[in-house]
Amino acid sequence: MKVDVFSLKKQYEELKNELKEPMEKVLMSGGFILGEDVGLFEQEFAAYCGVKYGIGVNSGTDALFLACLACGIGKGDEVITPAYTYIATSLGISMAGANPVFVDTEEKTYGIDVSKIEKAITKKTKAILLVHLYGHPADMDPIIQIAKKHKLKVIEDCAQAHGALYKNKKIGSFGDAACFSFYPTKNLGAFGDGGMVITNSEEVKDRMLLLRDYGRKGRYEHIIKGYNSRLDTLHAAILRVKLKHLDGWNEKRRKNAALYTRLFKESKLDIILPFEADYARHVYHLYAVRVKNRKEVMEKLAENGVRTLIHYPIPIHLQECYKDLDYKKGDFPIAEKYCEEILTLPMYPELTEEEIKYVAEQLKNICSNI
Repeated sequence: MKVDVFSLKKQYEELKNELKEPMEKVLMSGGFILGEDVGLFEQEFAAYCGVKYGIGVNSGTDALFLACLACGIGKGDEVITPAYTYIATSLGISMAGANPVFVDTEEKTYGIDVSKIEKAITKKTKAILLVHLYGHPADMDPIIQIAKKHKLKVIEDCAQAHGALYKNKKIGSFGDAACFSFYPTKNLGAFGDGGMVITNSEEVKDRMLLLRDYGRKGRYEHIIKGYNSRLDTLHAAILRVKLKHLDGWNEKRRKNAALYTRLFKESKLDIILPFEADYARHVYHLYAVRVKNRKEVMEKLAENGVRTLIHYPIPIHLQECYKDLDYKKGDFPIAEKYCEEILTLPMYPELTEEEIKYVAEQLKNICSNI
């Protein structure tokens, strides 16, 4: 048997008839840039997340970058963010002209270690940019409390957690702004790059509308130096269809994760499984386990038809592009350790029980013989 780490083909096969009419409507309209479906999707996704406003942009990275600018973050500012995540999180800060200040990882949830945030705050700190990593919500209440105490902005990176819940409330509805990616493999993905910033702040919303579209107020009246970062109408039309299925797909991910977890717990092997905190509803964008001898395990799984991935092999503070910040190995030991151990297994809604059992069997066999 061959099991890929994700499959977009299966989802398209299920949706292709449902997608034909809205895609055809956009193609016939000729309104490919900021067409009707963009505004409708912005309203629908914001409502889904429980906030007032949504502003579509051309990628999750631009969502992070422009959200920083919209929150008043700029040159000379510092933004506290986790050392263990995808580099787009810190690049959004850097693109705004600010410096990321890294904090180590919480051991169970893989989110930012809230207990270490206050120690990282300086006079230059402007915001906390947290990540709901792998689909598990960060612990928002203490983060919001710290931010209020120190008068900091809070930006949520929700790129891997569409529909996840913190204390029965959708993530993305807690901070001053929240950023989503609609990269094709996300829980809610377009047919290319796309992103969105959501917010309850009218000020952030108005600023975002300018920033994403050349800073213009009228067709040829530009009141700030803006950017070209707009969600394509065709992507918005596709995402409107997919949004109706998101909760169902997330339930399937949770069901798949529960089966993986049960099968691995029965084996009693030294495999560290994903954790779900009492406050959280995990949506399992990734099913990330920790194993010893990862390289060998990964190679043997591949030999048996199981494709896996590593998220992420190098912590951000040790990336060459951030060597100017003078971090060194050992600064964030949890993040560094997890970069050596994390292995992500196949996870997507259409994964079958037979495939999950096969993956689990192969991993158990390999780990019991290493």
